[in-house]
Amino acid sequence: MPDSPLGSTNLRPFYFDGHVHIGRTSRNEPVKITASRDLTFANIARECVNRKGIDLVGIIDCGSPAVIRDIQDMLGGGDMVELPGGGLRYLDSVTVILGSEIETGEVGGGTSHHVSYFRSLGQLLQFSNTLSGLITNSDLSSQRCGLTARQLLDLTDSLGGIFMPAHCFTPHKSVYGNCVPRMAYLFGDAFERIPAIELGLSADSFLADRLDELKSKALLSNSDAHSLPKIAREYNVLLLAEPTFDELVRALRREENRAVVANYGMDPKLGKYHRTYCLHCDRVEENPPPLSRCTVCKGANVIKGVLDRIMEIQDFDVPEPPAHRGPYHYQVPLQFVPKVGAVTLNRLLNRFGTEMAVLHQASADDLVAVVGREIARNIVLARSGTLRLQAGGGGKYGRAVTSEKDTQLKLFADGPVVRRDEL
Repeated sequence: MPDSPLGSTNLRPFYFDGHVHIGRTSRNEPVKITASRDLTFANIARECVNRKGIDLVGIIDCGSPAVIRDIQDMLGGGDMVELPGGGLRYLDSVTVILGSEIETGEVGGGTSHHVSYFRSLGQLLQFSNTLSGLITNSDLSSQRCGLTARQLLDLTDSLGGIFMPAHCFTPHKSVYGNCVPRMAYLFGDAFERIPAIELGLSADSFLADRLDELKSKALLSNSDAHSLPKIAREYNVLLLAEPTFDELVRALRREENRAVVANYGMDPKLGKYHRTYCLHCDRVEENPPPLSRCTVCKGANVIKGVLDRIMEIQDFDVPEPPAHRGPYHYQVPLQFVPKVGAVTLNRLLNRFGTEMAVLHQASADDLVAVVGREIARNIVLARSGTLRLQAGGGGKYGRAVTSEKDTQLKLFADGPVVRRDEL
């Protein structure tokens, strides 16, 4: 783990990925239809321990009655225990935060996704039972319920949970991308009760800090993983006394020196929706934002990009981060690094233990010894934020590219650097 930036002897940094989906239950029942079958509750916990090095993981399909049965089985079998400070501890190695992603609809139109996290299985059961009458099939993930976002916030609060708007800027099913230009319009005076928002893969804190209303909020960069390898492609460093639900809440609210001290995320260019995409021309826009029409065919049949949307609604032409905002570190997940396939990844994990160790601790020389100079160079460029990228849009990921010029860049062993790129 990284050293504590506050130098506290009582608090330590922990890695947190707060948005991981379940594809199937242990009985092979579908939960998240678009997620991998390997994404079971038990497999997620094992992946975090054995390969990722994540300390806390938010599994956000736990409201499904089928998933609840899996949780009860693991508790009954002794693989997990409920912690006094909230959350479930798996094999004394990773803390599972119980969450549920729900789609809400607004009276004036627009839908958005939100995650409700709960301290205990008992609270989660109450939440699941309440929603069962508002959802067509409560076993499936991220369904639309018969509540507005404000009503879902009130329900979550009433049960002792904590509420977070998910992937806030994406063009489909998000607060800013699909509903309103200001989040406070949806929540009114209850907006103050929301401690954090999730950025989504196509945004970063530098973009979010163009909106004045987000200055008081903690920003989370989560993976939204739909397969095991994508867990921790984005994650956060939290300063906590211990990895529990109660400590997580204190960090999001910046209480008693707890805090989100850093975000580690993909460059937004790698996200599926960073730039505007023309459905007619099948192309990602490269002209300066904001754009709501294609600059080639001049048509409006486009999927508006996150960058373009933020520049439409921004309060500030440049980011104005509050004093409490931790640094945002760009890095390319190992699965996005050119020439790092499954075999290479296994070699890295066999040598260094976890992806966190590869990304944060392995020296350039050690990487060269394991995977050779070319792949080692790509990994170092990726974690230093200097690997060249082509922007994504319209549901297509951006990608990392290499060139002859890249080979002239010096290998170095430092961790990811903070960049404030030009748009």
